[in-house]
Order: sequence, then C-alpha cells, then structure tokens
Amino acid sequence: MNTSNKDIVLAFSGGLDTSFCVPYLQEQGYNVHTVFADTGGVDAEERDFIEKRAAELGAASHLTIDGGPAIWDGFVKPFVWAGEGYQGQYPLMVSDRYLIVDATLKRAAELGTRSIAHGCTGMGNDQVRFDLAVKASGDYHIVAPIREIQKEHTQTRAYEQKYLEDRGFGVRAKQKAYTINENLLGVTMSGGEIDRWEAPGDGARGWCAPRSAWPSEPLTVSLKFVNGEAVELDGKPLEGARILAKLNTLFAQYGVGRGIYTGDTTIGLKGRIVFEAPGLVALLTAHRALEEAVLSKQQNRFKPEVARKWVELVYEGFFHDPLKTDLEAFLASSQSTVNGEVVLETRGGRVDAVAIKSPHLLHAKGATYAQSADWGVEEAEGFIKLFGMSSTLWAEINR
Repeated sequence: MNTSNKDIVLAFSGGLDTSFCVPYLQEQGYNVHTVFADTGGVDAEERDFIEKRAAELGAASHLTIDGGPAIWDGFVKPFVWAGEGYQGQYPLMVSDRYLIVDATLKRAAELGTRSIAHGCTGMGNDQVRFDLAVKASGDYHIVAPIREIQKEHTQTRAYEQKYLEDRGFGVRAKQKAYTINENLLGVTMSGGEIDRWEAPGDGARGWCAPRSAWPSEPLTVSLKFVNGEAVELDGKPLEGARILAKLNTLFAQYGVGRGIYTGDTTIGLKGRIVFEAPGLVALLTAHRALEEAVLSKQQNRFKPEVARKWVELVYEGFFHDPLKTDLEAFLASSQSTVNGEVVLETRGGRVDAVAIKSPHLLHAKGATYAQSADWGVEEAEGFIKLFGMSSTLWAEINR
C-alpha cells in the first residue's frame, strides 16, 4: 500500500460541503477521487447530478456504489429489532455514514492510498462517526477540509459558497438555506431558522406531503415478518431495501414520519433538525405491534434497555465496538417468534397497526382481558393479596 502518493478518496454527496472539498483538496496538491455511496433517497436525476457535479469540479475519478442492501442488513434490521429511537424520537437516519465509510475505504484500497477525506464539520456528530469508523478499520490519514477552514472562519457556509462561486462553480439554492441529507432511511434538514429554534419555513420540507395534499382515502398495507425481518409487502416478497423504499413512497404521501427534534449530541451541543422517515416509522410501528403480541412480559420489559444502549453506541460513533455486536446477539435471539403479518393504516400524519396475525400470539384460550377468565374469584383475590403483600404490610405498620 502506497501511503506517500497524492491520491485521496473523498466521500462525496454533491452538496455544499463536499463540493467545496474537491477544489480545496486539489489546491492542497491532492488528486481527488470521489465516491458516492447511494444509500437510497435519491432518484436517477439526482444521481446524474452528483456524477456531473464531480466531473464539473474536476475529480480525478468518480464512483457510485449501491449501498441499499448494505444499509438494510447492517443497520435497518438490527435497528427495527431494537425498536427505539435516540432519546425516544430520532430514528438514527445518520447511520448510513458507516456504510459510506466502508465504500470509501474499499475505493482507497483499489487506488492504493491510505488518505481519506470527508466533509464533516467540527461542530457535528458525523465527524465522530466517520473518524471512529475509519480508525476501527486501520491506519489511515484523515483529512477534513471543513474542520480546517473553521479554524479561521466562523461563517463557514457563506465562506464555502463564495469559495466555489469565485472559482466558477454554482451553488444550488436549497444548499444555501439548509443542510439536507437524504438516504433510504429518510431526510434530515438543519440550518437557517431550524438552528434558531424557529418554526421551519416552507423550504424545510422533503418527502412528506403537507396536510393540504394528503389523499382523501385511507392507506392500508400489510407487512409479513419472519424472525423480526420484513420479507413481504402486501403479499409480495421483496428485498428489505425495496420494502423500505416502497414504504417511503406510500406513507410520505400522507405526511407520516415527519418530526422536529432537539438532540443531545455526542460533542455536547444541542442539535435541532427536521426529519422525515415515513418508511422507517411505518416499519417500526408494525414490528412493535407484532412484538408486543408475541414476546413475553419480561422480554417486552427488558428489551428496551438493551435497545437504548445499542442506539447510543450507533449514534455516538461506536458502530464497530464489540459491545454493539454483543447486544445484537441478544436482539437477534429475541426475534425467533416475531413471525406474522401486520396490517397498517393511515389517514394522514400518523400510522396505526390495526390487525395482527401470528402463530405465536400469546392469547389465553380460556380468558380475555377484562371480559372473561378461566379462573375463579377466590384465585384472583388470593393473587392480589400475595402480589401486594409488601406494600400492604408497610401501610399497615406505618399508618
């Protein structure tokens, strides 16, 4: 492996930050090779724009990688098994960063270089995720141009725009107002009034239709799960990434999965974003409904504790930490009976699991909650007496 050459591989999205990185790195003497890991969320027109943008900026080479299957197996499956958002809200839509790192490192190996670049800022979480994932994979030289310019410039986005425009490169209007990230998991938007804790403007909208555009008829879909993994949509077997992409299209029309969230970031700042994750929210709703019906009471109580730790590790950059692997072993074990079909319904804004079928439903044949039972009144009274014995004794003695 030649570590002294001037080839460098840049994780590239065509946005403002990574567009700035290309001429910046070139002026540092590097031959810049761009890699776009297509983790979904962009159409053919956008992929074409990204490729043309790399060529326009003078990249030595450009490569587009299909990251859909990898993000499903590497993140979506265990995330749905976990069933918890970060701080109870955020569906970890930044987790494609780890798959982007994998694609970038693979391209570096092909070129025989150990120099890697990314467009992360010095104030965000992505720099932690990217750098730790690279460090866990070997000894690489990491260059972060945005962090470099932030040593001298406080209005970074304005500086990047002027830098590009001074060199004859245009900047798309939406990139001037917001930082926008799209992938198979959804869309996130920050910047502008969002960062100021103000109401998001009309431009801060991605896939989710506004209330005025929701269809009048409700949407109903069915999902089949095998060992906790979605394998069919409306009776049709599909690969996981295609199921999620289809759910995004269906539920975005009804405004499902849109939220505003302020998070405690890895580096200690408060981070406010608008996010839209229609497919993930639908998938999580269906999976949770099935789990609630087939897992034992103790499983349903304990599993969220494991899930929250798994989510924290992924959020904070410890994607390759052995504890994450250990926790995933537990999550996988918990899914052995999570088999069945769930019907989802939305009329707009939210989605509900309205029907469940499974051979593992924990339904007592002779009893229905609050309706009928196959035990007697004396047994119920005896259970209550023993179950509350400690609290009852305390009350009697300390009145």
